Amino acid sequence: MIAPMYYTLTPNCYKVAFQYHPMLVKCIRRVPSAKYRSDGKFWEVAKNDVVYLQKMGVWAEQHKYCSRIYWLEDKEAVVTYEPLPLPVLSVPHNLLIEPYEYQKEGIAYALKKKRCILGDEQGLGKTIEAIGLLTATKAFPALVVCPASLKINWQRELRKFGGLNAVILDDKNRQTWHKCWQLHRKDGRPLAEVFIVNYESLRKFFVQRIKREGRFTLKSVEFDERKDMFRTIIIDESHKCKNNSTQQAKFVQGIAQGKEYILELTGTPVVNNNIDLIQQLNIMNRLEDFGGYTKFMARYCAGEHKASHLKELNYLLRKNCFVRRLKKDVLTQLPDKTRSYLVTDIDNRKEYKEAERDIIDYLKKYQDADDEKIQRTIRGAIMVKMGVLKQISARGKVKGAVDIIHNIIDGEQGQKLIVFCYLREVVDYLKAEFRDAVVVTGAENAEQKQYAVDRFQEDERTRLIILNYQSGGVGLTLTAASNVLFIEFPFTYAACCQAEDRAHRNGQKNAVNCVYLLGRDTIDEYMYELIQTKKTISDGVTGTDDGVEEHKVKESDLVFGAAVHLFGGK
Repeated sequence: MIAPMYYTLTPNCYKVAFQYHPMLVKCIRRVPSAKYRSDGKFWEVAKNDVVYLQKMGVWAEQHKYCSRIYWLEDKEAVVTYEPLPLPVLSVPHNLLIEPYEYQKEGIAYALKKKRCILGDEQGLGKTIEAIGLLTATKAFPALVVCPASLKINWQRELRKFGGLNAVILDDKNRQTWHKCWQLHRKDGRPLAEVFIVNYESLRKFFVQRIKREGRFTLKSVEFDERKDMFRTIIIDESHKCKNNSTQQAKFVQGIAQGKEYILELTGTPVVNNNIDLIQQLNIMNRLEDFGGYTKFMARYCAGEHKASHLKELNYLLRKNCFVRRLKKDVLTQLPDKTRSYLVTDIDNRKEYKEAERDIIDYLKKYQDADDEKIQRTIRGAIMVKMGVLKQISARGKVKGAVDIIHNIIDGEQGQKLIVFCYLREVVDYLKAEFRDAVVVTGAENAEQKQYAVDRFQEDERTRLIILNYQSGGVGLTLTAASNVLFIEFPFTYAACCQAEDRAHRNGQKNAVNCVYLLGRDTIDEYMYELIQTKKTISDGVTGTDDGVEEHKVKESDLVFGAAVHLFGGK
């Protein structure tokens, strides 16, 4: 039986529907604007192409491909899923630096939506956008929930970019941290406007008790009443809350309830499939914008891969609570290469302090020696001992580095990453954690080295390459990645640039983001400052172009600097 064909006029286009026939499909594909919409099972055609539809209808009826044409009307417009324009920032941001235009748009979007996900690609400055929301709204006190390795960095960047005082919640202030908001300084400002806590400590600081009977739900948790003091919650790496069955995810949800502003920051909102979004939307009380849990699961989590109607979901996310820009979208605003440092705590502080005390005792023992030969011997010994400090710091940072690497490479939206380090122990630790990574060190022969490079460059699934400076710091092209992480770093500025330029070279299509991981209160911070002496570092982020001047660290600089550093100054 021959079926009819339907032309439905909507406010913005025609919807064309017919019983499948290859000749009808071939015909409508000749209409310039025709696009098949699998979400509604119809063809979308622009209004000004109506003449094509008229001719098609006459032809189809004549050749018996349809019984007749029905011309209908629908007052509801067809959603076109075109990119939505971002709002323009119309109020002062009050940051201490001038953000890029796309960052201003991110701040404006957060101001407008109040509860949203900032999902910009890694290295585009989600932290600055979040701080910009705080400085624009003054919605204090604020709580930042982040991985443990990022707590110190958040504290520093809040101060650098926003002039904001932040307190990290720890055992020393477990009972008294809230008083930093209640007590004021001479200028009238509170002792702290922002408080920082890592995911693993949420229970310690914000949960009074958990009811043990029955299934664990949000109602099972009795929260500390101090959670109610916050106006703003910033959740960094929010994909860590993707599993709604975990205590950690429930704690974040409970703390965020009723807050005026809720910002989730993540470059990988979907790690496995669309189900990952449910709890992140729940935390912001946004799941109802998508029809609730049951509808979201049925509409957007169907099929083998639990991912369906992706264009529609992306459109609704951006309309309601999600903004994402890629490096390629904002290249005209970015420098070719940016360099930043990230300070993290080390987890072997006792071992580091003992080694540091050994150097101090050594310096005290020979501080009055004036014989040139003895001085040379002392300098050599100090260089060795400083190398030991660097190694201890590297071991203490590696777990924090693992968190950072996971945040960059995991999930469908994960990116490729180049990691530089020295210690074989660090390389082995990373290889054990990331079994799909490729490695270039002195242990591989030329064929193995080339295989690792080719696989990283050509295989989309190979997202991590681990190199040491001797074997991977020069000569290689690794333009498949635009992110470079330094767990350890060399003694010369030129060696740093050579390593950075494995990604920053001909063939690179994106701005390159280089991050140096420094151990807090370790030789790392001193060394980084020293080798950057002749490079202007503005607000912790420096755009670097051609003509970077090398500053080689002299042994005498190191020995003198070590003494100053270890005896209490920098």
